[in-house]
Amino acid sequence: MTGPIERIVIATAILAACLDASASDGNISVYQSAMDTNQRLAQLEDFEFSSGTQALEAEISIFVNPMKRFQYFLGIGGAITDASAEVFAKLPRKKQSELLQAYYDTEKGIGYTLARTTIHSSDFSSGSYTYIEEGDSQLKTFSIDHDREYRIPLIKKAIKEAGGELLLYASPWSPPAFMKDSNDMLHGGKLLPEFRDSWAHYYTRFIKAYEEEGIPIWGITIQNEPMATQIWESAIYSAEEERDFLRDHLGPVMEKEGLGDKNIVVWDHNRDLISHRANVIFGDQEAAKYAWGIGFHWYETWAGGDPKYDNLRNVVESYPGKKLLFTEGTNESFSADRYQYWPNAERYGSAMINDFNAGTVGWTDWNILLDETGGPNHVGNFCFAPIHGDTQSGELIYTPSYYYIGHFSKFIRPGAQRVSTTTSRSTLLATSFVNDDDTLATIVMNKTDEDIHYNLIVGSHQAILTIPAHAIQTLIH
Repeated sequence: MTGPIERIVIATAILAACLDASASDGNISVYQSAMDTNQRLAQLEDFEFSSGTQALEAEISIFVNPMKRFQYFLGIGGAITDASAEVFAKLPRKKQSELLQAYYDTEKGIGYTLARTTIHSSDFSSGSYTYIEEGDSQLKTFSIDHDREYRIPLIKKAIKEAGGELLLYASPWSPPAFMKDSNDMLHGGKLLPEFRDSWAHYYTRFIKAYEEEGIPIWGITIQNEPMATQIWESAIYSAEEERDFLRDHLGPVMEKEGLGDKNIVVWDHNRDLISHRANVIFGDQEAAKYAWGIGFHWYETWAGGDPKYDNLRNVVESYPGKKLLFTEGTNESFSADRYQYWPNAERYGSAMINDFNAGTVGWTDWNILLDETGGPNHVGNFCFAPIHGDTQSGELIYTPSYYYIGHFSKFIRPGAQRVSTTTSRSTLLATSFVNDDDTLATIVMNKTDEDIHYNLIVGSHQAILTIPAHAIQTLIH
């Protein structure tokens, strides 16, 4: 009779033998997108593994060890905002179907499984609005009728295209004006103490209203960008204020309303200050029990700073029971002549590889669709999306970012587990996940101006491949 430890050892040995056997006689399917070519998620000729030898010091190698495993994968997707829904409604029906297939179909598209939406308006709405009449702290007038025109129909179509299941979470940009010390939904300001319970109930009303529409809500974030005073809808919470709101109001209200199974994500802002927010909230046992994990954006690089990936690792090491979720990122400063600007895509690829290697479980892009102006946006904060819909011509414009995201979302499926992957030179970036069917997906990215020959070494087997300059590959093996 074997105990649990012995069973794990036996199972590990069996898995190792299976992976070794598959590497020795299996092929590597290669999908590639490369700058200055027509290759966009293009399938190349297969490569074969052979018995490997130790890589030479001068060689560039990627080492994959499937026996060392880390976080489980939640999903990849994008935000279905008012702006996306309004643009979608203006497209010809054929292009609407094309867009849904492009994002949510696993075979003909890139297989999104994750989505974010807003709790009433954000800057990517045609105007500011809430779900209640101003001053209604009892929420007697609460109604999501606004969302029934554009947003809810698009979300339902996306769920259907995704096979009937799409993990959806929601974020507020600001409480109603009367609940804030500034009496303004825009330009920052703070939630007044006397409205904390009312605001907490607002989340539960939103969740219940959407679920009555047949749209399951996986969870919520407490506040989008709680340390940024913006010209659009925004609100400020210090780490201590967010902790106290979660611990004393939102968490208990969610449980009381029968929504204790919904996931609550804290922070929802940049990587630079994430460790402090985690320390304050997760360091409080009563607050931490309500938090599934911590969300983050990538805009700390806006002023020319470096991405703070080490801060993500710090959170994982400090609070291993909490999850990391990338909740928003987009390429700013929209200009139509830069639709095909390749560095925009490389920003995605680099961030996704580094975020996953730091322990992130899910990755959410910002708007899935914007128009030919980079909007609509009621304060002129125009941005890029992976796909733009030209409302004048009715055409869809696919940017390189769409394909770079697809190199991950199409081949890494929910439930996959990240495995140990390292590179011998910083000229290449790489990450790997093993799916439930035991297929390994390794994503390799080359940001340099030169083609790179490299060894892919998996256990005792290797293959020699080449990745072009400014290209990304997904290797299925």
